[in-house]
Amino acid sequence: MRSTATPTTDPAGADAPLWRAAAVFRLLTVIYAVGFHLVVHEQYDATRWSHVLVAVVVLWSGVSVVAAVTPSVRPAAVVADQVVTLGLIVSTVAVAGPDWRRDHQVLPTTIWVAGAVVGAALLGGPRVGVASALTMTVAIALVRGTVDADLWRDSTGPILVSVGLALGLAARIARSARARLDEAIALAAATAERERLAREVHDGVLQVLALVNRRGRELGGPAAELGTLAAEQERALRDLLSGNASRVPGALGDGSRVDLTTDVRAAVGPTVTVAAPSDPVSVAADVGREVVAAVVAAVDNAHRHAPGAAIYVSIEDDAGTVVVGVRDDGPGVDPARLVAARAEGRLGVAASIVGRLESLGGRAELIAAPGEGTEWELTVPNP
Repeated sequence: MRSTATPTTDPAGADAPLWRAAAVFRLLTVIYAVGFHLVVHEQYDATRWSHVLVAVVVLWSGVSVVAAVTPSVRPAAVVADQVVTLGLIVSTVAVAGPDWRRDHQVLPTTIWVAGAVVGAALLGGPRVGVASALTMTVAIALVRGTVDADLWRDSTGPILVSVGLALGLAARIARSARARLDEAIALAAATAERERLAREVHDGVLQVLALVNRRGRELGGPAAELGTLAAEQERALRDLLSGNASRVPGALGDGSRVDLTTDVRAAVGPTVTVAAPSDPVSVAADVGREVVAAVVAAVDNAHRHAPGAAIYVSIEDDAGTVVVGVRDDGPGVDPARLVAARAEGRLGVAASIVGRLESLGGRAELIAAPGEGTEWELTVPNP
């Protein structure tokens, strides 16, 4: 049967349009910064030095634009942007006197400085955006000499903080929305795959089981028992394909618990020796059901491949972990044979034993060698 691939997207790329907008914003702000410089550069005390600094503003703006559309370098570029922007703010002291600085913008202009705040907000969210805004606000106030009770009468601080908060929230919401969209896409794909499998199984396995059930009842005797078993498996398979299996008593998440020892003894029958603690080994009902199924699969394998061999099952409950061993004294098996069987598409052991334990967060380890018997060690957490 073919498989349907689940569409996947990267939630981290959900804010890509915001980064592109930030790049455009930076290009516009550098135009304003250069225009501001052309108007006021003659008022600076160090005009030539101011030309150099504005050239840095232009060059760094180009670097920032490239970084904004290159996800792999964004984090480093945003950190560097904070340092370069702070350096350019402070450099105003080298080109203009205190009287001029008090009444004018810093050399790279407030709106250009906002580009660094935007980058921090998009990368780190609202908290990082606000932190960047406050840092830039304090640096500008120190350079202008306005760190006093009237600091917030200037619009610089409120504007930068608002930008950091708003764009940080926008980036967070965009990533959250993309993650939820991915979940919906995955759910839709899983539902479609289950429906496809249901159709294929209905056209094959279910019809065969129904036929076995009907013919078994007609023949009677031992065949009737076979028909009953086929009917039970048909119902179980229909429940699984329809999604009703999770709603039967003792299913996943209903909070009920069972004694694993009792369930294992009942499942493997009297021909298998079971060694377990005298006290009940209490596990969640869903965990118990899956572990018992894995044990039964291991025991069936032993019956099938080592007929007449003695089979032993041991159960240990140790500090939040249950370990179940299934051992036989048969001829053993080469572990490489199981790997080859899986590669050939024969998934009995992989699905019935290994897959079940992995789905519970546990593991199934095979300890075997030709002539030395076979042992499965099943380990599962038991909170």
